Amino acid sequence: MSNADAKYNEHFQLALDGLKADGSYRHFANLERRAGRFPYAYHHELQREVTVWCSNDYLGMGQHPNVLNAMHKSLAESGAGAGGTRNISGTNHEHVALERELADLHGKEAALLFNSGYLSNWATLGTIAARLKNCVVLSDAANHASMIEGIRHSRAEKQIFRHNDVEDLERRLKELPADVPKIVAFESVYSMDGDIAPIEEICDVADRYGAMTYLDEVHAVGLYGHQGGGVAEERGLSHRLSVIEGTLGKGFGVVGGYITGSAALCDFVRSFASGFIFSTALPPMVAAGALASIRHLRQSQTERQKHQAAVAYLRAALDRVGIPHMENPSHIVPVMVGDATQCRDLSDTLLNRFGHYIQPINYPTVPRGTERLRITPGPLHTREDIDALVEALSALWSEKNLEKAKAA
Repeated sequence: MSNADAKYNEHFQLALDGLKADGSYRHFANLERRAGRFPYAYHHELQREVTVWCSNDYLGMGQHPNVLNAMHKSLAESGAGAGGTRNISGTNHEHVALERELADLHGKEAALLFNSGYLSNWATLGTIAARLKNCVVLSDAANHASMIEGIRHSRAEKQIFRHNDVEDLERRLKELPADVPKIVAFESVYSMDGDIAPIEEICDVADRYGAMTYLDEVHAVGLYGHQGGGVAEERGLSHRLSVIEGTLGKGFGVVGGYITGSAALCDFVRSFASGFIFSTALPPMVAAGALASIRHLRQSQTERQKHQAAVAYLRAALDRVGIPHMENPSHIVPVMVGDATQCRDLSDTLLNRFGHYIQPINYPTVPRGTERLRITPGPLHTREDIDALVEALSALWSEKNLEKAKAA
């Protein structure tokens, strides 16, 4: 190592030491998911099986037989990789079929695949806002980092409206010139607090002032709506959104991101977004697996019903023993701790002593003082699993003299 490298590494280490000192350093769990056993996984450092409570594979579709069979078949027939970017030999039939299915799922003319949900937000918002002259983006204060970075990359004017505050949004829109292009960017289910946007009211205000609407349904697709089209589908509002963005890596259990919208809009992004143009396409087997997952969830209610039942059972069990959790209308159950060091300690003890894996959520993902254990129970967690988790949480709350919630 050169002297220069040593100096730079000293800087890196000091920054890392700061994260460790305030409890916000991220530790990775060395897990091995085993198809047919999820939500249980083998923890290689502990050398034992643990129960996973914080997965975004919300419905367990990552191990569904339809998904695995489709991927095995595609792997055997098409090989491991796409072979290039979408423009240069990388568009395989599986990509085309999946885009058509996604467009139909959301009631849109077209869809466009990306390698991740992060990339789909970054590239789409960054491209549209940059290429609409004098565009102003109105962004919800709680929007995901991928949306924030995409808007920042566009260099368009940005205004941040208070979280889920339609009055603040309208005030800001009203002050903008009528002929200025405007995009209202927001999410349906917010991943940390689990609250849901007033989509209809936001659409009403956007329509009143001639703004496009960009809805991130990443934490909702697969889980909400009769066909898994998200909260917008559940509320009959899909036709009112200019862009619906989603992921294939959460409710659908695979990997990748996408947007849906008009044919012109999707073609525009396809033609101008560098993050799409210069990325190697998703492997065909991934597209095949996602297609199988979507088609299954469009006709099956079983996974969604069991998922909702598990969430309700967990919330009721937490209430019975006084574990404080944030109330919200979604599937995300944040158990509130309020201290980074305590949150990490609870997480470590749950894992090492009880075999329950819940990653602590600390700053900067959430504001300081709102640290939490974010629990996402799924249809494959049994009632016995949930009872065991709640019993462990209750024991730790008592041992560590943590404040319990008052009975309703």
